[in-house]
Formats: sequence, structure tokens, C-alpha cells
Amino acid sequence: MEREFTQEQKYVLARKRVEKISKFYKHLATYVVVNIFLSAIFIVGDMNDGDTFTEAFTNYHNYKIWLYWGIGIVFQALNTFGVKLFFNKDWEEKKIKKYMEEQSRKR
Repeated sequence: MEREFTQEQKYVLARKRVEKISKFYKHLATYVVVNIFLSAIFIVGDMNDGDTFTEAFTNYHNYKIWLYWGIGIVFQALNTFGVKLFFNKDWEEKKIKKYMEEQSRKR
């Protein structure tokens, strides 16, 4: 049994959804800006310790925070947009058509 919502309830739900999406994009922007800043500081620090720019730039340890914080971003994206972000109905329909075309070419 599907529940019927009033216009006001629909508005409140839509507003909460938009706020959640807005928070995600703000978090994503913060992630990018802060990590660029931190990576630059780490690279300069390595160069001050005697590494060349290439060595400092390619040092994995300067980018660990991207990975760990990025895992959190991925979970927040899944929470915000759901798994449908990757596997929505359009995706399913495209895959079905693709496989049907492949089967018809084989014959």
C-alpha cells in the first residue's frame, strides 16, 4: 500500500532531499580544496627535507588523506544518492538492449 502525501508533506520531503544533496556538494568541495592545500604543504615539506619535486610529488604518503577521506565521501554519496546512482533503471534498460543486440549479432 503506497502512502499518499499532501503538497506540504511533498514540499518538506523535497526540501530535505535538496538540503542533503547541498550538504554533499559542500562536503565534496571542502574535500577537494583542503586536500589540495594539504598535499601542497606536504610536497613543500618533503622538498625542504631534501627530496626533489618529482620525488615529493609522487610520494604516496602525501596523498593518503585523499584516500581515507575519499572513502567517507563515497559512503556519503551512496547515502545521499543511493545505489541507484550507479544502477538506475536507465542503466538496466541500456544493458538489456546491449545484450539483446549482442545476441542478435551472434546469430
